[in-house]
Amino acid sequence: MDYGEFVNRRVFLKIGTLSLAGLGTVCPQSLAVEPIERTGPARLQLSLAAYSFRQYFAKSSTKPLTMFQFIDFCAQHGCVGTELTSYYFPKDLTDEYLLNIRKHAFLRGISISGTAVGNTFTHRPGPERTEQIDMVKLWIDRAAVMGAPHIRIFAGRVEQGMSLAEAKKLCIEAIEECADYAGKKGIFLGIENHGGIVAEAGDILDIVRSVNSPWVGINLDTGNFHSEDPYADLAACAPFAVNVQVKVEIHRKGQTKAEPTDLSRIVQLLRNANYQGYVALEYEAKPDPWIQVPLWLKRMREAFSE
Repeated sequence: MDYGEFVNRRVFLKIGTLSLAGLGTVCPQSLAVEPIERTGPARLQLSLAAYSFRQYFAKSSTKPLTMFQFIDFCAQHGCVGTELTSYYFPKDLTDEYLLNIRKHAFLRGISISGTAVGNTFTHRPGPERTEQIDMVKLWIDRAAVMGAPHIRIFAGRVEQGMSLAEAKKLCIEAIEECADYAGKKGIFLGIENHGGIVAEAGDILDIVRSVNSPWVGINLDTGNFHSEDPYADLAACAPFAVNVQVKVEIHRKGQTKAEPTDLSRIVQLLRNANYQGYVALEYEAKPDPWIQVPLWLKRMREAFSE
């Protein structure tokens, strides 16, 4: 057995162990769901999330940034894609604006790798839940107009008086409804490991393996697992990834200080999973993004080519 086969087998066993830990929340037929099958070698496409410059999209910023200027920044720094976070679009958003964004990106030689919304899918039936589902469907429509193939979504949290099992069930049902809508427009939904009911690798694996849709996977955020070994959790989830967001820091359980992300290790676990898709830098650290983002994009390009 060569090293690559050994690592892949360990990842497979990790997935099985994590999923079985929460088996009571998973439908029997979901156990047949397998990691995404991809032929050929891994392909990592560099992108940048607009969230990296979140404080500069406000008009009150000392250095205000428009979405068009952000696309220019991505092109100037060698990105293949640009991830256009929904939070920073105008409130009076129109299809004309979205089409202009699509045109601008195309003329700069940049693909819109996706967008991201801030939803909660664990509300019980009622107006709040309907509003969240309708909002995600609206952004599915907007993603289709922009030509963005992927939307990062959240799962939610355990509400007061609710069990984890109930929260998972509510989340799965909402995702399936949105995924049915998304699939008709060719849009993938990526559930992010973003705390709440998906803070642990086993829980997000339970959910994604339970959703009955080929248009759903994991939006794998490298900075959002806070276990003793976040890299093992990332490796377990990587075979289900439809988008990857790289943070520049890792926060381990029991440690008060963050450690720099090991890009070589991230790249290796993605290659072991034969990941083919966008890998977007999502910069959240305190130092100035205008200085640090270009440096980290350069490091990511170098890590991809090793």
